Amino acid sequence: MRITEININLRDEEKLKAFVNITFDDVFVIRGLKVIQGGQGLFVCMPSRKLPDGTYKDIAHPINNEFRNQIEEKILSVYAELRDDNKMGMHRIQDL
Repeated sequence: MRITEININLRDEEKLKAFVNITFDDVFVIRGLKVIQGGQGLFVCMPSRKLPDGTYKDIAHPINNEFRNQIEEKILSVYAELRDDNKMGMHRIQDL
């Protein structure tokens, strides 16, 4: 699977740094990923929903760590470029 588009909406909040939509092979999109500032640096959260017991469960996620790492590395790379350029708002990167 090839990442063909990443849409990033930068945020200026303490922990939430961006909302992300990612497209694979120009035919499948996952919306609602988040770039979060954690205690050990930035990481990507998969889209999730809150359960009645107050916990959260991913509604879309990679099956293995290799693919999760590939997604996270690409998103964080694009995020860093946009942040370093001080560009706020929605940004679309295609044909990665």
